[in-house]
Amino acid sequence: MHYTEIMVRYGELSTKGKNKKDFIKQLGKNVRAVLHPFPKLEVKPQRDRLHVALNGEDDQQVIESLKGVFGIENFYPSVRLEKNMAIIKQTALEIVKEQYHDGATFKINTRRQDKHFEYDTNQINNQLGDYILENVPGITVDVKHPDISIRVEIRMNGAFLSSEKIHGAGGLPVGTGGRATMMLSGGIDSPVATYLAMKRGVKIDMIHFYSPPYTGEQALNKAKQLTSVLGKYSGNIQFIQVPFTEIQETIKEKVPEGYLMTIQRRMMLRIAAQITQNRHCTGVFTGEALGQVASQTLESMMAINDVTTMPVLRPLVSMDKTEIIKISKQIKTYDLSILPFEDCCTIFTPPAPKTRPDLAKSRKFEQYIDVEGLMKKAIDNIEITDIKPGEEFLNQNQDVFAELL
Repeated sequence: MHYTEIMVRYGELSTKGKNKKDFIKQLGKNVRAVLHPFPKLEVKPQRDRLHVALNGEDDQQVIESLKGVFGIENFYPSVRLEKNMAIIKQTALEIVKEQYHDGATFKINTRRQDKHFEYDTNQINNQLGDYILENVPGITVDVKHPDISIRVEIRMNGAFLSSEKIHGAGGLPVGTGGRATMMLSGGIDSPVATYLAMKRGVKIDMIHFYSPPYTGEQALNKAKQLTSVLGKYSGNIQFIQVPFTEIQETIKEKVPEGYLMTIQRRMMLRIAAQITQNRHCTGVFTGEALGQVASQTLESMMAINDVTTMPVLRPLVSMDKTEIIKISKQIKTYDLSILPFEDCCTIFTPPAPKTRPDLAKSRKFEQYIDVEGLMKKAIDNIEITDIKPGEEFLNQNQDVFAELL
């Protein structure tokens, strides 16, 4: 069965009050952005549901793309027909035959928006049910827990039949929860934190620190590729790459070894907070999980957070690594995250970093470097790329081989 339209039912946003129309408008915008590879389809957001008219586009590819859009509870691929009972009967029979197996049960569920249609809902249910029972030997009716459920909608612009209910990503439409930045490292954690932030409706701009020649072009492309994968949940994402080489070299030269990581992270957060403010965003997300590495103890977090009053949000803070890896596999970022390209967080790592850095000492050692000058130079030289869902930046097999050589 080739579908002609997809009926999208809203999730959590259906509970919104006076601002519901803003949520629906944003969802429509996000759906259009995610479905940009399909130029012929039309997206029509309405108060009770959103319609995607396929207009000949590949229905299965569109369905796969819709599964990742936040704000969608579920959706029904449908076929649009003339409001002719003979045609409706024949199409319903074809749908049932495609899904039937020995012992299967079915039911018909009709809604009639067009009150001028010649049959009411009970008559439609009865006629279609009788027709299927007559033409599918062995099938029976089960109105509570059917194996096959045929939905029929008689609307002003035609009759619509569907039988497949597909679960969406849930959550809120990206963009309805404000705008923030994400400190994207390229590891397993920060892409998962990005996904969870987006699920609560936050529009994310990525900030990635890179340190050539210590980090290669492959590491930068890996971060961009992760951003492209995450773009399927929101549409385009702004990727901000921040040069960090001079800062790391200066810190290594002037700061005591045990505090290299702490001062480095303080500088990262200072820069991220300033970029966030410059872009009129209202928070910084990170992929930190409590106790996972030396820089993620409560004492370290306090010493690092000291540099800004900007909200620093950590969606993974109470999750263990197994939980994080499970989500990363679900959202298709895990295989990219484990590629062996070093990011700037792993270079110049001291053998024994302070796990409980003293705040006063952190402030003192930071005075050994030109904080304002180094920050300004880094921010003045950022590069911004607009990354679309599905863009390719990394030939994984080829680049891994080249890096290992």
